[in-house]
Amino acid sequence: MKITEIEPLPVRTREASFFLVVVHTDEGLYGLGEIGMRSRPETIHGALRDLAALAVGQDATRIEHLWQLLHRGGFFPGGSDVGAAVAAIDMALWDLRGKALGVPMYDLLGGRSRERVPAYVHLLGRELPELVDNARGLVERGWAHLRIGLDDQVGDVFEPRRAVRRTLGVVRGLREALGDDVELLIDVHTRLDPAEAVLFCREVEAARPYFVEDPLRAEALESYRALRGRTGVPLAAGEQLTSKWEFRPLIEEDLIDHARIDLSNTGVTEGRKIAAMCEAHHIRVSTHNPLGPVCTAASAHVNLSLPNVGLQEQARPYGWDDTGVIVAGPRVADGAVVPADLPGLGVEIDLAAARRATPVIMNPPPRFRRDDGSFTNW
Repeated sequence: MKITEIEPLPVRTREASFFLVVVHTDEGLYGLGEIGMRSRPETIHGALRDLAALAVGQDATRIEHLWQLLHRGGFFPGGSDVGAAVAAIDMALWDLRGKALGVPMYDLLGGRSRERVPAYVHLLGRELPELVDNARGLVERGWAHLRIGLDDQVGDVFEPRRAVRRTLGVVRGLREALGDDVELLIDVHTRLDPAEAVLFCREVEAARPYFVEDPLRAEALESYRALRGRTGVPLAAGEQLTSKWEFRPLIEEDLIDHARIDLSNTGVTEGRKIAAMCEAHHIRVSTHNPLGPVCTAASAHVNLSLPNVGLQEQARPYGWDDTGVIVAGPRVADGAVVPADLPGLGVEIDLAAARRATPVIMNPPPRFRRDDGSFTNW
């Protein structure tokens, strides 16, 4: 089964947008992957063209070989946006393999170690009464793990210390209103410097969060050493990383409790290796997934097979209802994700409809500044 084409497929529908990659073969089968890092879409398109020059004509069943070729074939290691492009192709190859053999992807990974994948959803709202009302609505629908962000911004202004004070008040209010049976997850989104991160993590311990995610920027992971020694709150990180080598210091130095592996950034091949490293250090895999049905399905298949799973992120508590594009996909309900009972990833799309829904570019991410006008992370 030879690869004949790698097709970029950014899709926008009335419900959502996502950046798919379709790997076509000479046997008429195709596999689906999804891009995680999509804030530089032209860079991704260029990377996919470069990778296609290596992949077209190759045997699609040689998944490990193709990962090595695509990651190392440019001599300079492929990280960040290039890594995300490799990841999407790799995910599509696993989908293809399952389709060719007529089995779900989790069977290729050793079979199921659980029946369903526990998941968390995003709690929307700004003021505490609205957040509490929205949280109770989600709990009634079976969601017991709720994620909030470090919030302060007005327009495009975000001031970290003010955000720490505000978010601490929100977390305390939610804990008091919801009790101990609802787990709270706090995503800092790499917005704090070490001093503010220590302050926030120590002060929020009393609310017993499930974890605090990405309190520090990802460029210098050694910063987690100092933070780890100054707080007892569970820490999670890794969504911006693409390889085992990038994850290595976080894992080998036991700097985190939850590895935020994003299969749309690592691929399935590399993601499984990172998860195995985590198992040896009693680190749970809590997959990052604010994306579409393809990454959701891939995450669910991998998580079904792993022994050391914490949670799977599921940004949309109701799944997808993109009429005319998504024909079949994972089931999202009652606090969990279950892949469709179909070969490969179990996601089927109407390719013609998806191509018609393709935008020229994806939306750029928000860009924030501090009160003094300096740039700060979104």
